[in-house]
Amino acid sequence: MFRGSGVALVTPFKTDGSVDYDRLQELLEWHIQNQTDAIIICGTTGESATMSDEERRSVIKFTVDVVGKRIKVIAGTGSNNAAYALELSQYCESIGVDGLLVVTPYYNKATDLGLRRYYEMIANAVNIPIILYNVPGRTGVNLKPCVVKELALIPNIIGIKEASGDIAQVAEIARLCGNDFLIYSGNDDMIVPILSLGGQGVISVLANILPQQTHDLVEAYLTGDVLKSRQLQLEMNGLVHALFIEVNPIPVKTAMNLMGMNVGGLRLPLTEMTAEHVEKLKEEMLKQQLL
Repeated sequence: MFRGSGVALVTPFKTDGSVDYDRLQELLEWHIQNQTDAIIICGTTGESATMSDEERRSVIKFTVDVVGKRIKVIAGTGSNNAAYALELSQYCESIGVDGLLVVTPYYNKATDLGLRRYYEMIANAVNIPIILYNVPGRTGVNLKPCVVKELALIPNIIGIKEASGDIAQVAEIARLCGNDFLIYSGNDDMIVPILSLGGQGVISVLANILPQQTHDLVEAYLTGDVLKSRQLQLEMNGLVHALFIEVNPIPVKTAMNLMGMNVGGLRLPLTEMTAEHVEKLKEEMLKQQLL
């Protein structure tokens, strides 16, 4: 699918709350110039849960058209409504996305059997690669390694974005699924630990503001320079922690606006960052020479 740094891209909004397509195009070009390896569009960081179906389809197609196969485009199509996830996944395949990122159904708290059937249904309906997305802190359900092992037998389910924060669970997935199953870190402060278990990269919030450095961190590890990779990880972890001092994507959008990237505000129920947290974020940004 890809190796390296895939950016979980924010969705820029205008002052009236509509999608800012001019700014989105600028962000896409900036990421390509700064060696981002894949664009993940309409994921959690992109506030997809607040977007209408028409907006999601439009933003995904716009991204595919602008990127023009220069790097991979992976569309977030997961939903707590399985029928909608299926329909959106088929649409994304029809317009030329390179792969799908499919989060576990949130709020419903599906059983292991329900999770298997959800992913099997989507995988059987499309022919493009699917990356599972496990983020129990947001969805309320954990995709267990034993379930991942069963899903990995489906030919077009090729990997997982693992954001449980449980390194032992990641190790068990690696053990059960083997080297051909791709593991991407879903936590920016755990990139090196997951690479050490055979991971192929990260789907990153941090890359929204440090795209080149996030790419370099992964590339260094995968080409054998573990010391450089570890150094970059440790140097950036203070900023990573600041980017999650409030729920994502509040801090990263705040950081981008502080940098003059003008990505606009957030959609309710997300709100602006508290003044106290903004100061902590600025402190870490200064250390990275982002301000």
